[in-house]
Amino acid sequence: MKYLVSASEMRRYDNNTIEKIGIPACVLMERAALAAAEAAEGYRAGQNAGKSVLVMAGTGNNGGDGLAVSRLLSEKGYQVEVWCVGNRERASGQWKQQMAILRNYPVAFTEKPAGTAYTVLVDALFGVGLTREVSGEFGESVRIFNGLKGWKLALDLPSGIDSDTGKVLGCAVKADKTVTFGFCKRGLMLYPGCGYAGEVVTAEIGISERSFYGEVPQMYAYDENPQALMPKRDSGGNKGTFGKVLLVAGSMNMAGAAVLAARAAYRAGAGMVKVLSPAENRTIIQQSVPEALFGTWEFLTEGMEWADVIAIGPGLGKGCAARQCLEEVVRNSGKPLLADADGLNLLSEDAVLRGILAEQGAAGRQIVLTPHVGELARLTGKTAAACKEDLPGTGRELAELLHATVAAKDARTFICKQGRGFCVNLTGNCGMATAGSGDVLAGVIAGLLAQGMEAFDAAAVGAYIHGLAGDRVSREKGMYACMAWDLAEAVGL
Repeated sequence: MKYLVSASEMRRYDNNTIEKIGIPACVLMERAALAAAEAAEGYRAGQNAGKSVLVMAGTGNNGGDGLAVSRLLSEKGYQVEVWCVGNRERASGQWKQQMAILRNYPVAFTEKPAGTAYTVLVDALFGVGLTREVSGEFGESVRIFNGLKGWKLALDLPSGIDSDTGKVLGCAVKADKTVTFGFCKRGLMLYPGCGYAGEVVTAEIGISERSFYGEVPQMYAYDENPQALMPKRDSGGNKGTFGKVLLVAGSMNMAGAAVLAARAAYRAGAGMVKVLSPAENRTIIQQSVPEALFGTWEFLTEGMEWADVIAIGPGLGKGCAARQCLEEVVRNSGKPLLADADGLNLLSEDAVLRGILAEQGAAGRQIVLTPHVGELARLTGKTAAACKEDLPGTGRELAELLHATVAAKDARTFICKQGRGFCVNLTGNCGMATAGSGDVLAGVIAGLLAQGMEAFDAAAVGAYIHGLAGDRVSREKGMYACMAWDLAEAVGL
């Protein structure tokens, strides 16, 4: 598990480390500087010539880190030029201490970069506390810095990126590498900030889980071997042991969604899958997924009794029969339910069904909703732009309203549930932005639910292995060639 901390959380852990554990702030700063200097040295190890460094330093503690890096690289024989930006009279105490030390070293101080190209350029203008747009002197400094040639290293966070959201606050440094300290900051992993950070390395400087003092970060991501997260398999089990998925999916001329979801549910480990779809889809579904059972919507009641989990929505359409199916699975079953695609669109149009679902969720029914931004907007009554602006917050709002787990999908997918931290999925790539990808995700999550996983865990692990499948396909076939069928086949490999 990888923690992603907010600015306020990081300040708290920093203070706990200094005040409760007793590690002096100057020690933490020196360790941060050592890690950053090592990164700069590591870059130059592959270069044949050039040892010129420009350090753009603000007047806060991030700037203090930059001054310490300047000293360390000067000791290594680099020609270091320090460009201080901001009011030095209002500089932090640690900055002033580092500046007093640095004046004893052979570094050059400048009001503006003297050159147009450097071996290494270090961004130490702002740290995690930036909350307003970068403008004026600072905005001009960022633009000049970005225009200089050389390998760019950001300390803790590229200046101009919001630490909590990844938003660009007016303008931002475009780094080749970011060395962040203690824990990874949210903005380094979220869009568009992750596009400015380059390669991200988290340096251990003495701020650890010991610094939490019971206040664990509220956002995390999986980064471990997916096999460790999958449901345990009973070596003496049978197809019934590993769960039965009822998939209510597909409509006339939309059999593909049902096929993709069914294949993905099997690839995720489900023992049996039964697809309920219009009779016109029988041949293509049975030829594409011969392992699956098939029935028409008339057999829904029988199917609900048979199933361990019900998934509804992929390719379903919004006709009268589809509405009746949704009402049936909401009103007349208490089994784990996954609603996707048209299942969500139909739900957004029926306040009564939403109320019933909320009551069931409050009573303990396992419910997973998998909306993309547009579907989330329809379910919450917000604009798509407002949902995108705060996807985790909007996802949690819906989760609390319906007492469900919500997988709010975009370039990053956030798994949200009342009383739980946010799990954000960092796997996957833009090649997965292809028709049918969401159907595959729905099938994966349904397959995990059928094997007994709790709703939040099934959604979080499902998104993780779905993204890993996309990364695998991208490596093998390229992002441009990725298709949903490939994703379904790559799940679990």
